[in-house]
Amino acid sequence: MQPKTVELDWAYLSGLADKVAYSIAQKWSVVEKDDVKQEILTHAYEQRPAIEANYESEDILWNIFQKAGTQYASRERNYRDLIDDQYYYTPDEAKAALRSFMYTDDELAEMMGKKDDLLQARVTDNMISARIDATASMKKLSTRYQQLLMRRFVYGLPVADLADRKALSRAVVALSQQMNRSLRTRAA
Repeated sequence: MQPKTVELDWAYLSGLADKVAYSIAQKWSVVEKDDVKQEILTHAYEQRPAIEANYESEDILWNIFQKAGTQYASRERNYRDLIDDQYYYTPDEAKAALRSFMYTDDELAEMMGKKDDLLQARVTDNMISARIDATASMKKLSTRYQQLLMRRFVYGLPVADLADRKALSRAVVALSQQMNRSLRTRAA
């Protein structure tokens, strides 16, 4: 038996997308309402079966549109951060900053300008500022991400579970993005 096809009223969906886009554009200064709306409607078209399945519930449609619009705004902010003229932390630099947590501030200060055999890097002012940014940014991550990052990069313990390894990878990216966000907020 063929699933029932719902006739979508694209004018209604466009109006809802417009409201959601307005809400997102108010919170995310990096995007314009019309661009967010276009991205939401593109997502709705590409994910038509999900829209049809939830067409009777405006709350669920709002949530679907909200997620699509927020993901677009986040991608735009990350792109802007990458191409602006300010420093941009990579995930590898975020890991190196975490590895510096094994030292006290005094130990790290004594190492300034010297070769660090554990990190395989020269300890510079950049490491100190990256450590400060990582410390502040860790507080904004979920508890699970914090625990995984500390376990692997500070305590040096392995992460054996496949789900945890995938989450750890996402946590490193989230940390670097948060470090960049903090850096830009502080500079503004």
